[in-house]
Amino acid sequence: MSGILSIVATPIGNLEDLTLRALRVLREADAVLAEDTRRAAILFQRHDIRRPIESCPAFREANAGERVADRVAAGERLALVSDAGTPGISDPGARLVRACVARGLPVEVIPGPCAAIAALCGSGLPTHEFHFVGFLPPKAAARERRLRALAALPGTLVLYESPHRLAAMLLQAAAVFGERPAAVARELTKKFEEYRRGTAAELAAWFAAHPPKGELVFLVGPEEKAG
Repeated sequence: MSGILSIVATPIGNLEDLTLRALRVLREADAVLAEDTRRAAILFQRHDIRRPIESCPAFREANAGERVADRVAAGERLALVSDAGTPGISDPGARLVRACVARGLPVEVIPGPCAAIAALCGSGLPTHEFHFVGFLPPKAAARERRLRALAALPGTLVLYESPHRLAAMLLQAAAVFGERPAAVARELTKKFEEYRRGTAAELAAWFAAHPPKGELVFLVGPEEKAG
């Protein structure tokens, strides 16, 4: 049997959001490479997946690419999972894919949950054109420069942010985006899933009074054209 690297999307909260194809691929893999073996073990227990789990966190990814490619070349069927969602989207994965592609080795993607897409679909903002940004710089000055650069882009912007930085980021976003419609999606697919919609200033006021917890996606719609 020829080797392959399978990029497997896993649930972002609700453990029922694992596709039948993903379930089959994980059960057939020789080994599963996981960003966090503890998170993977919870998923595996829920779905009775009995395959070896090996640690492959983000800080090791740069050095793991060639080793993974060697194993695929030797005929191993390896599956990669991140903590949640789609590997490679603000999670480890891209370097492993590049290492295999560079050597002409097969790579397949098992699509599924992605917080950015889920948030976009539920935000009520335009979806015909959007730009996924990922995480902003943690320092305020660099973050503001990035926001101002992003303001010129057409379409809806989709960003990830940590709970403890959200309020400060929203204040900066309010100064940059003004009255453009925005939304914050929190704890997607989980018990306390929540969407908050309004301008960035309105969202900043809300989350200053109600400090958030959990995973967050911030979205801001395009500037409305006059006339």
